[in-house]
Formats: sequence, C-alpha cells, structure tokens
Amino acid sequence: MYTDTHCHIRSDIYKNIDEIIELSINAGVTKMINNGTNLESNKEVLELSEKYKALYPALGIQPEELDDDINKSLDFIENNIDKIIAIGEIGLDYYYSNDTKTKQLEIFEKQMKLADKYNKPVIIHSRNAFDDTIKIIKKYPKVKGVIHCFSGNLKEAEEYINQGYMLGIGGIVTFKNSDLKNVLKEIPIQNIVLETDSPYLSPVPNRGKQNNPSNIPHIASFLTNIYNVSLKEISQEIEKNVNSIFNI
Repeated sequence: MYTDTHCHIRSDIYKNIDEIIELSINAGVTKMINNGTNLESNKEVLELSEKYKALYPALGIQPEELDDDINKSLDFIENNIDKIIAIGEIGLDYYYSNDTKTKQLEIFEKQMKLADKYNKPVIIHSRNAFDDTIKIIKKYPKVKGVIHCFSGNLKEAEEYINQGYMLGIGGIVTFKNSDLKNVLKEIPIQNIVLETDSPYLSPVPNRGKQNNPSNIPHIASFLTNIYNVSLKEISQEIEKNVNSIFNI
C-alpha cells in the first residue's frame, strides 16, 4: 500500500474524480494528501475529503497564488485547522522572478507560524529559493514536514533532512536527464516519501500524460534499483516515513 503525499485532485482538473480515486486505490494508493493552493481550492479540498475517505486535506496558500485574499485564506485555514492533516502547499518560488519575494516571504512565514501554533506538519514548495526556505525553516524548529517535489543537490537534501524534513520524491526521479537518482543514492530511504504532484510531472512510462495518484507504484518501482530492495520493502519503509510526519 502507498500514500501519495502531494496531489491536486480538483473538479477543474479532473472530469471524473470518482474514476481517479478508484483507479488509484486499485493501484494500491489508498491514501492521497490533497493540497489546496488558494481559498477556492482549499474549500474544495475540504469538501472532497468529506466525500472520499482516501483523500486527506492539506490547506495552504501556494507562492504563485498571491492575488488571493490572503487574510481571508489564512482565516479559513485557521478556522478549519482541526480538519486538516497538514498546512500545504506553502513556500517560495523565485523561478520566474524575484519581484514578489517580499510578499512570498511574508505569507510563507505566516503559515509557518500557524503550523508552529497548532503543531501541524507543513508541505513546502521551494523552487530557486533554497537559501530563504532553509532560513525560515530554521526559525521554526518544532515544525516538521515534507519538501515537496524535491529536485535539489545533495547539500540541500542534507540540510533539509538535518532540520527534520522528509524529501518528497515524484516523477522527476524517473526522467532520463534528472540527476536526482544520483542524489538519492547518498540519501537513506528513511528520509523520503512519495508523491505525484498530480496532475503534473507524470513519471516514466507515462511522461507527457496527465498525472494521477495511481502512478505512485511507477516511482516506487524505479526506487527499487536505487536502494536495491524489493517493491514490498520500498512500500513498507516509506509508509513508516509517512506515518512519522502525518497522522494518517
């Protein structure tokens, strides 16, 4: 059995959510952490978690969603804090520009404060923003969680792990031009969890197609060659890691 620690299951993305959930469960992915990114998606994430037992809600303001009513979004997260298993997706993204850096940092830190206050794990998006991400993480040593869609170098991986974070490993590791497989050879399996980031980043052999949580076993199968263990051992070890972060 597997957990997809990061997906975006929403009605504006998937025409038939029933089929996606059934397909994923039949593939052995029995738990899916569904991440909100703004007020609208956070509301739907909560609604879907009430309808589907396999979906676990994480609410957050993603760094590319700065046009949202931030105070209203933060209030919504806090008012529903007992219903969620994590605060996410949150973080920093400087890939396109640094123009919004100040606002991103402010919103990221406000959500880290919520996680610290309510003892909730976080799911962090960090792209081209390692230095600022690690700086803020270090300010909240009690907060733990996952570095979503990790694709950094070994030094970055070790820094995150030293702060008590798991690395979220998705379809990127299966890509031919990705160096992530070489980084993972130096990282114990005890420090990673699996994710799809659906509908994005489908792993080989489905690269280029819309992603969904049923693709988790393809990522797990790829990792058997890196860690030289069976698929069953991959599943068992990584589920232990999931349970050490999330209460599911």
